[in-house]
Amino acid sequence: MAYSHKNKKGVTYYLHANERATKTGKVTKLYFFSRDVRPEKAVDELPEGRRVEETATGMLVLKKE
Repeated sequence: MAYSHKNKKGVTYYLHANERATKTGKVTKLYFFSRDVRPEKAVDELPEGRRVEETATGMLVLKKE
């Protein structure tokens, strides 16, 4: 089950992650929220040391604690 969060407008978003390789070869995870669940990219829980914040427009972002 993907991690979900409801914003102030009442829209539910689900957390996903993509793995990318940098120019130096290091693999990093890029996190993003989506309105629909994509099973191959869905994340079950928040990454350690991160919290969800909402922008003025209702968009969700991950921030370091």
